[in-house]
Amino acid sequence: MSPPGEVPPEVDAHTHLYSGLAGLGLPTPSPRPSFPEILRTVWWRLDRALDRASLRASARLAVAEGLLAGTTTFFDHHESPAWIEGSLDVLAEACTELGARALLCYGVTERNGGDDEARRGLDECARFCALHRGHPTVRGAVGLHASFTVSDATLRRAGVLARDLGVPVHVHVAEDPCDDEDARARGHGSALDRLLGLDAVPWGSVLAHGVHLSTEQVERCAERGLWLVQNPRSNAHNGVGWARTLVASPRVALGTDGFRADMAEEAAAFGAEALAHGDDPRRARALVDGGRALAAAVFGGLEGDRVVRVGDHVVEVDVAGAPVVRGGTLVRASLASIEAEARREAPRLFRRMEEIPC
Repeated sequence: MSPPGEVPPEVDAHTHLYSGLAGLGLPTPSPRPSFPEILRTVWWRLDRALDRASLRASARLAVAEGLLAGTTTFFDHHESPAWIEGSLDVLAEACTELGARALLCYGVTERNGGDDEARRGLDECARFCALHRGHPTVRGAVGLHASFTVSDATLRRAGVLARDLGVPVHVHVAEDPCDDEDARARGHGSALDRLLGLDAVPWGSVLAHGVHLSTEQVERCAERGLWLVQNPRSNAHNGVGWARTLVASPRVALGTDGFRADMAEEAAAFGAEALAHGDDPRRARALVDGGRALAAAVFGGLEGDRVVRVGDHVVEVDVAGAPVVRGGTLVRASLASIEAEARREAPRLFRRMEEIPC
């Protein structure tokens, strides 16, 4: 019998652990620019500024905050163009140290170094997937940043690699209209048409956002066994729109896109945004359940994951049968130490970021 207050574990179906330091003073332009400009002036400078120390601090803080909120599983999408090889190991170390489950990938792109950069990213995914095949709590996937930053050849290679390894692809899709605009300029009907036509997303792949997918496109995703991940806080913050059509698929989960991995907060944001857009806020529960179904498919179940809440507070968390939170405190590390490391590394990271031209 479950103890009083035991609830199912939470899953963050799309996040960016490398952005864990963002809440400690990330410089952002004002007034807020368009989505492509946000990428160019903020996130693409941040990921280029990452080094081992800042990534470690960012990942440890993000994972710690998530575990303390009852999130046991993270589907992470990573980029650090200045150092690709071995970057996923740093994320894996943070997850295993603190006891979290994670599906990790490198978000392959050509936006800095062309085809060579893409090949290095694919190699990092392949290396990490092979190293963690069958691992109980940390596994690999093939990542793509977004189709508008890669060539058709890279999309084909990503799909072949994922099928060869037997892993999903994790990619941003139709977050902003610029994704479809780029696909049409390359001779495809849409970003989704391009991914499907080039066999880039095998069964079980994870497509983040989907804000600008049509109902018919969402249904096609479901037919092909693809998961869609709604990220209401991020979508509202970036002003990219409301993902109304995702209701057409039963394979939809909830993600944070780098916001704090508190899925109760994300579900509440979904509810508020749904009401504001004339949608059904009760769908939040289905998205939360969808995340658990997605995680169970990847890990063969979530055996041994449990969360105990007292009121609004998470007091116990187990992952794969091992205690990781007791009495509302991390078991395997000191939160105070993690936060101190984060406060040291954040200003260093942001100084490097400011030195990088847009």
